[in-house]
Amino acid sequence: MLTIRREEPDDAEAVARVHVHGWQAGYAGFMPDEVLGRLNVVAWAQRRRDVGTADPEHPFTTVLGEVDGLVVGFTTFGPYRRNQDRDDLDPTVGEVVALYVEPAHWGDGTASALLDAARSGLTERGWAGYRAWVLADNLRARRFCERAGLSPDGERSTYQVPLAGGGPPVGLVELRYAGRLDH
Repeated sequence: MLTIRREEPDDAEAVARVHVHGWQAGYAGFMPDEVLGRLNVVAWAQRRRDVGTADPEHPFTTVLGEVDGLVVGFTTFGPYRRNQDRDDLDPTVGEVVALYVEPAHWGDGTASALLDAARSGLTERGWAGYRAWVLADNLRARRFCERAGLSPDGERSTYQVPLAGGGPPVGLVELRYAGRLDH
């Protein structure tokens, strides 16, 4: 049975594992293989600790989905990041910054439960609307967003993916989705 709970400091490695596995499976075919192959759970876990994502005073909240004590998914939400900058927050609208699920749990309701938890958290903070950035080539995620009531609002961005060896980054198009929380 799936349970939802808030991230704690000791969860960094489990969350990073889900994040890495989500990238590797979800972005295969359009994210460079070289990038997906060098993802490192330990490094991503340390980055989470350094950023302090489990700190209750952090402007973003991460909640986890667990099955039998194992983290199988997570979502991070909070104020909208203008220009996707965590230091430039818009207090008038919320954002789902991340939502990743272990591939073995795709389609089992975990992602929907996590999105519902994020929407509840955003509503509790007083927002009536929210946004999420999705890679344009990530058709699975785009369909999920659309089934959940989000729709593209016309804003686009380019996510610059750094390559090893100092080569020029690969630009991947992102689409901004928007939805209402007051329905």
